[in-house]
Amino acid sequence: MKLKSLVAATCMALSATAALAEGGKVKVGMITTLSGGGAGLGIDSRDGFLLAAKLAGNDNLDIVVEDDQRKPDIAVQLADKMIQAEKVDVLTGIVWSNLAMAVVPAATAQGKFYLSTNAAPSMLAGKGCNPNYFSVSYQNDNLHEAAGAYVKDAGYTNPFILAPNYPAGQDSLTGFKRLYGGELADEVYTKLGQTDYAAEIAQIRASGADSVFFFLPGGMGISFLKQYADSGLDLPVVGPAFSFDQGILQAVGDAAMGVKNTSQWNKDIDNAANATFVEEFQKEYDRLPSLYAAQGYDTANLLLSAMAKADISDADAFRTALKAAEFDSVRGDFSFATNNHPIQDIYVREVIKEGDVFTNKIIATALEDHSNAYIDECNM
Repeated sequence: MKLKSLVAATCMALSATAALAEGGKVKVGMITTLSGGGAGLGIDSRDGFLLAAKLAGNDNLDIVVEDDQRKPDIAVQLADKMIQAEKVDVLTGIVWSNLAMAVVPAATAQGKFYLSTNAAPSMLAGKGCNPNYFSVSYQNDNLHEAAGAYVKDAGYTNPFILAPNYPAGQDSLTGFKRLYGGELADEVYTKLGQTDYAAEIAQIRASGADSVFFFLPGGMGISFLKQYADSGLDLPVVGPAFSFDQGILQAVGDAAMGVKNTSQWNKDIDNAANATFVEEFQKEYDRLPSLYAAQGYDTANLLLSAMAKADISDADAFRTALKAAEFDSVRGDFSFATNNHPIQDIYVREVIKEGDVFTNKIIATALEDHSNAYIDECNM
């Protein structure tokens, strides 16, 4: 699937003095997952990014969107085509960390900027950091660190933890253990894309666990939660937002009610930028936004803020403008750590029902002004 768009054709107009960058056009290549089991995540990332571009009305921004099909080899082919043939200045959009590891190092080595709407593996935060790589979402460990802190504070002492066996899954359990710090009933890695969790649920039942933490994004989380609910197990479940986000909750249904999950964003964060985002997203797409949409929206607005201050042809100036992060984030306070990953609050949410719609509400702040554990490994 290919979508090539000069977003100004569908944009709200801004005044010339406010809207345009100092320099010329910026061409963005968005590689994201638009088909298969993880399509909802990529669609939301794309839609959030394109909404911010539409609202800005900056005709210096040119966006090309492609479907990576959640396959690393396809992502690499698309990145090569975008860099060599499309002549993009900036790449963005990858959802999955194994795809990010296949694309990002080669792209930044060629002098391209990469702005991550989601995937932020530890390897790119530490020894593999690069001045042209910015994660606008989080560092992969972050939401899981918050979940570990929550489980500890809630008094659970023997959680069973599981995640898919790929970079983000490994970062997930590492992050959870970092701030939980206690004993585990068991630690299990599942196959990426797995949909049958009978064996893992049997392991949980036999483990003596007092709680369950899992990271299974997209369709994996839907499958697990439904099977877990059907199993009759009643151990409390905790997870990051990825398995309890807006696009997933409607498919999971009542099985998710009351579950605590951690996120750096929710639709009830009280600031003007977030209120505008939630309202405009619903108006544009006739659905509530997800975490992935919020991250896409913020990524586009970060890029637009840099375009307003510097020309992409001056890489040093453009990099400085990105680092300044002078945009109104839907998350409120937002800044970059020295390794170009966010410093931000992370919240505990609870799954609730508003009318017929399953959604989340914030019930606590898990971590304030939280950064990441890999700063000292980054030699930028």
